[in-house]
Order: sequence, then C-alpha cells, then structure tokens
Amino acid sequence: MGRIIALILLLIPGILAGYGIKLMRDMLFGVLQSPFPILWMQFMAGFLFFILGLGFIAGFILHRDRKRNKVQERFRKR
Repeated sequence: MGRIIALILLLIPGILAGYGIKLMRDMLFGVLQSPFPILWMQFMAGFLFFILGLGFIAGFILHRDRKRNKVQERFRKR
C-alpha cells in the first residue's frame, strides 16, 4: 500500500511537469490556451509548473537515497 501511495505522489508532480512542457511548447508554436491572456504569461506558467514538478520529484528521490545512504559525501546531511 505504501508503494502505491508513493507512486501516486510521484505521478501528480510528473503530470504537472508534463503539462508545463506542453504549455511552453504551445507558446513556441503560437497556440494560446484558454486561461492565459498572452503568450509570455503562458510560457512563464508552463516554466513554473515544470520547475515545481521536477523539483518535487528530485527532492523525493534525494530524500529516499539519503535514507538508504546511497548519495555522495557532499549530499549527506551533517
């Protein structure tokens, strides 16, 4: 059960990061999505979604590897 919850916790930010990439790609091709009035705002929202999703996944993996002592010396807590 714990693994399913962990998978769901990783899927939500992964979907958010994927949506962020889609928003940035649509801005490059000039496709304006409905909640955004201008293209640069769509790109900034997509970039924010991508960074937040990727940051959560990276933090989750770093936390897991720190618990299992599988990180380099510079990433270990002092």
